[in-house]
Amino acid sequence: MLNLHKVNFSINKDNDEINLIKDANLNIAQSSFVAIVGPSGCGKTTLLRIIAGINAQTSGTITWNGRNLSIDDFTPSELGYVPQFSIAFEELTISESIVTAIKLRSKVSSKEQIKIIHDRIILQTGLKDISNRRVKVLSGGQKRRLSLALELVTDPELLLCDEVTSGLDPKSEREVVSLMHSLSKDSDRIVVNVTHSLNHLELYDIIIVLYEGFVVYQGPPSKLTHYFSVTSAEDIYPTLSKRGELDWHNSWLKHRENYIVHSKVTGQLPKLIKPRLPASGLNQFLALTNRRWKIFLRDKMQILLHLGMLLLFPILVAIFGLDGINQPKTMPIQTNANLIDQLNYKVSVSKSHMEIGSLISGLIMFQVILLTLMASNNSAREIAGEREIYEKEKFSGLRVSSYISSKIIFLSVLVLLQSLWMGVFVQICVPSLPGDISTRLIVLILINGSMTSICLGISASMKSPEQSSLLAIYLVGFQLPLSGAILALPEWISPLTQPLISAYWAWSGSLDSMKGEYFGQSIDAVTQQTNIQPLNICIVWLCLHLIFGLFLTYTGSKKPQI
Repeated sequence: MLNLHKVNFSINKDNDEINLIKDANLNIAQSSFVAIVGPSGCGKTTLLRIIAGINAQTSGTITWNGRNLSIDDFTPSELGYVPQFSIAFEELTISESIVTAIKLRSKVSSKEQIKIIHDRIILQTGLKDISNRRVKVLSGGQKRRLSLALELVTDPELLLCDEVTSGLDPKSEREVVSLMHSLSKDSDRIVVNVTHSLNHLELYDIIIVLYEGFVVYQGPPSKLTHYFSVTSAEDIYPTLSKRGELDWHNSWLKHRENYIVHSKVTGQLPKLIKPRLPASGLNQFLALTNRRWKIFLRDKMQILLHLGMLLLFPILVAIFGLDGINQPKTMPIQTNANLIDQLNYKVSVSKSHMEIGSLISGLIMFQVILLTLMASNNSAREIAGEREIYEKEKFSGLRVSSYISSKIIFLSVLVLLQSLWMGVFVQICVPSLPGDISTRLIVLILINGSMTSICLGISASMKSPEQSSLLAIYLVGFQLPLSGAILALPEWISPLTQPLISAYWAWSGSLDSMKGEYFGQSIDAVTQQTNIQPLNICIVWLCLHLIFGLFLTYTGSKKPQI
């Protein structure tokens, strides 16, 4: 039994309080199929989100089987919420989507148990014959069936559907409405459907009409036209606009006892259904990781883009060092040359050091900047690109820690492959590049990892992939000019900017590891106007950037973005 008593919901806009839901009273019995209808903007979706607990009512009480939901909220297994948008990844099949949903939302002990649940759901929703089709090739009606199927994995007692028939052709609309009707009867659950359409009302047990936030009718479809004094349901919306919302509200309060459907009192307590246990964090992590790799390996464009970067970027770096790095000239210990010749030779030595030092510095910075570009491509859209699906799964019981952990594992593989290949390939093509290769690989992994982490944090904090991609591009774009590697920064600004620039610490640490070798004087020649920090300090800063990115990822993922 679902009850709403004088429920109100208001928001503040431009310092004005706007009431969206006003004194809503509802009484819905088990096994009821309910439609919430009304003109656009009347508060239908808002009311559904209040019932689901997504929005908290400003005042009033909502009870479920006698339980006050303000104190004891729904468990994820009690409630199913089907949003208007698609909540499945297009690269997965119907079966894969349902199996993943089972693993994310229910504690299952065996593959056999998963199969039993899966088979029951696809039979309920009529998806058996197309269960191996990918989501991207499904029709609108089939996608809506899949959305319903994903919510049935916990066999919820209350199923809330938001505009699931919107945009469907008449045949598909009736099929989906008939499916929701059967789900309410076959499993003794309440199914509430928000819809603007006034078609197929005869399939519902209760029609709730909202107008400007007020409930102006709650009763059977057979009495709907009589109450509004119209000949057909299509005339209801024009009729509503002829009177003010308060008039309709007061009229309903006066006449509702003649129309409202009262639930039968049997004298028995509500049936207690043992909720299905939620999935463990480990099982959620494994399911998410498996799903992410499936999606990645089936996305040919993404694979080609990653392979293109992986193969092309190291070649671009190696091209500039194919002629090798010559040993710099040195001043002889003793010379019989005259003063002019000594000065000319000294100038040539300085020029040699500058050229060689610039080449080494450029090769290192080129690797660093290209890896920051790879990092941006790795994660700038990773969370923002699946924001709607993630928020829905989080609402259904997905742990933030499991979600972030799966992202870290997936991105770590990309970071290691990109960084190791960049370092090894350049070393093979430019064997005279000074410094210890293992040290340089550590720095390359850290710069890629730290920027991937920060871009992931940006992605977690943005509502759309376009926003996160743009911000990540700006971040990468500022890495080179603010590092001081090309042009020395003014003394007053470098202490403020360089601590924030990951590229600076990777470039600085790599060059510092080379200074003890034969090319130390050449490196000093090109970095005399820029402070080169010790390698260990640079590694610490890169680790701090990585940790900050993970912190930003956690806080952004935990905060609702829709």
